[in-house]
Amino acid sequence: MLDTLGRYWRVFGTGISFVAFGVGGLVLQVVVLPALYLPVWNAARRQRWAREVIRFSFRCFIGFMHAVGVLRYRCTGRDRLDRRGLLILANHPTLIDTVFLIAFVKHADCVVNAELFSNPFTGGLIKAAGYLRNDAGVALMEASLASLARDSNLVIFPEGTRTPKSGGIHLKRGAAQVAIRGQRDITPVIITCTPPTLAKGEPWWTVPARRAYFTIDVRDDIAVRPFIEQAPEPAMAARHLTTHLEQFFTRESRAHAVA
Repeated sequence: MLDTLGRYWRVFGTGISFVAFGVGGLVLQVVVLPALYLPVWNAARRQRWAREVIRFSFRCFIGFMHAVGVLRYRCTGRDRLDRRGLLILANHPTLIDTVFLIAFVKHADCVVNAELFSNPFTGGLIKAAGYLRNDAGVALMEASLASLARDSNLVIFPEGTRTPKSGGIHLKRGAAQVAIRGQRDITPVIITCTPPTLAKGEPWWTVPARRAYFTIDVRDDIAVRPFIEQAPEPAMAARHLTTHLEQFFTRESRAHAVA
């Protein structure tokens, strides 16, 4: 009986959380950001302010979901994020992985799904923050390198979408190309959720039998220099790096889930 009531409560709490997310997004776009912008004319400073507002809001959102009993979480290796100019790559098992990383990463830039730019709850915020569209093609590569050159911490989910329920991780090559062309080491983040929830193709109200526990594990940097030196051209170096990252994320996410 208590388990059933707890599950119903988590469904209710999840629904309230996403309603709060949507309403909060509208309030930020219509009220908060315009008010903050009044005394600021510099475009770069406005963008920095927008990113800080989003980061604070996402931290509040995660705190709210924790407070109402929807989830618990733990972040290890967080001190590794206290640097600038990081290329942060993460696996993508759930709907709110982006929220977690933006909440924990200072000076964060992010490659996001192009559909979110036209979403009424998120579009204004994403544009204000200057986040990057994932459908920009060649322009995305140049924008990513420029972001890193400005010492932003660029967050990319190299799968391009959430991990399927089968658990198979298949990476696109774009993130590795950014690392190779920019000669940037990679800061990998392993995200796990036990029991699984908010997965690809899964309705938000399909909550697990017990409260979800998220682990955000920031690992040591992966050096890209060996891949550059061992390949005759950048395209091949990116191909080898993608294979390595695919194996790394598959192995580490499964090990984390078992542990």
